[in-house]
Amino acid sequence: MDPEYGKQFDKGDIGFILISMGLVWLMIPGIGYFYSGMARSKNALSLIMCCLMSLVVVTVQWFIWGYSLTFSKTASVFIGNMDNALLRNVLGDPSIGSDSVPDIVFAIFQCMFAALTPALAIGAAAERARLLPMMIFIFIWSTIVYDPIACWTWNPNGWSAKLGGLDFAGGTPVHISSGFASLAYAIILGKRRGHGSITNGEDFKPHNMSNVVLGTAFLWFGWFGFNGGSALAANMRAAMACVVTNLAAAVGAITWLIMDYRIERKFSALGFCSGAVAGLVAITPASGFVGPGPAVAIGFLGGVCCNLAVHLKRLLKFDDAVDVFAVHGVGGYVGSVLTGLFAEQYIAGLDGATEIEGGWMNHNWIQLGHQLADATAGAAWSFCITYLILFIMDHIPGLSLRVDPEVELQGLDAAEIGEMAYYHVDKIVTVDPQSGEQKIVSEQVREVRNQENAQGDLVVEKVVSPTQLHNV
Repeated sequence: MDPEYGKQFDKGDIGFILISMGLVWLMIPGIGYFYSGMARSKNALSLIMCCLMSLVVVTVQWFIWGYSLTFSKTASVFIGNMDNALLRNVLGDPSIGSDSVPDIVFAIFQCMFAALTPALAIGAAAERARLLPMMIFIFIWSTIVYDPIACWTWNPNGWSAKLGGLDFAGGTPVHISSGFASLAYAIILGKRRGHGSITNGEDFKPHNMSNVVLGTAFLWFGWFGFNGGSALAANMRAAMACVVTNLAAAVGAITWLIMDYRIERKFSALGFCSGAVAGLVAITPASGFVGPGPAVAIGFLGGVCCNLAVHLKRLLKFDDAVDVFAVHGVGGYVGSVLTGLFAEQYIAGLDGATEIEGGWMNHNWIQLGHQLADATAGAAWSFCITYLILFIMDHIPGLSLRVDPEVELQGLDAAEIGEMAYYHVDKIVTVDPQSGEQKIVSEQVREVRNQENAQGDLVVEKVVSPTQLHNV
């Protein structure tokens, strides 16, 4: 090998992209903690595991053929070929994304985007989806949904890229595709048992808001690598992408917080977190094309539209457990359309190389049409193909998508993983009020004792720790 091979690349740019790759990796457990906190405690661990499963399954898929199907240099207008399968000839040549980044660096950076996307989508299946079919679904979905959409959006040979569609960091490949896939997943699976009933409505509230806030912090932090790193160089365009990312998230959080306060008269932590993520989603396709002023508008409109879209699941009667469609599907679509309005030539040119005609800010009126074409095609492809994949899988023996009612009642942590996020005491101690005698009884007896209480036979119950049980 030529000793000068690969030395033409700037080490600072390579280091910047590798750090950005690590930040995007951090978003995957971040989304796991976000979803975990919004679920019930008996399913908390399963949602973190589902997101990590997405990481490992897509990493293997990306190595086998995912990268080649998305970024092969002789791709068609729709999808790539197998020229780079098993990462053949992916090393030190200039990448298809940028001449300033070698192939191998670009490949691992984009691998994190591919792994994050199905992790977002599977949140809609929370608390009722079997894990083995989900892993198989992630592999198939990445191949025939994510890879084609990413190819036509980001590969210079793709039809949307040739048309002139603008998507800096994944409005269509990541957010629209995951959001509309989640809608299909939620429809195929049906509602969780008891969801929507008056008597059980309280059972479906987030069980741990600390996890939701922690997940939001991971996501917000990782998004600087997600959007900033998409500049593929440590330059002024990357800096501007980070500025507008942070600004849109802040505006989205404030907007959602105010909209919820108007109804509840509470400063909701869930509203804050949802608004921040909505702002981050909406700015994603525009982050390398807009300045701070438009970022405020995008964060505000993203927060408003996603907040209103949350109510669609009640109107259309589907059970999107963690509002993936409302935040990522609607937020990504709104952000893509707004990119057509606010994209500016001088922002894209901050890297010293990119030239675009801009959007309506530069009197390029047709850009809105290009954005609508890209976003609508991505939404339609993702929803229809996802629905078809899941429908076929659900009718294959052994690949049924939904757990049995008994398993759903028990919780996926215990039934599917065999481990729990939390220790649940399954015994209680009764105390006789006259003698003071303590007695351990099983959980199943508690209902009988409570019924006796209603009839006037006073029995005081208390839940105890494992140490206290041992002492008793």
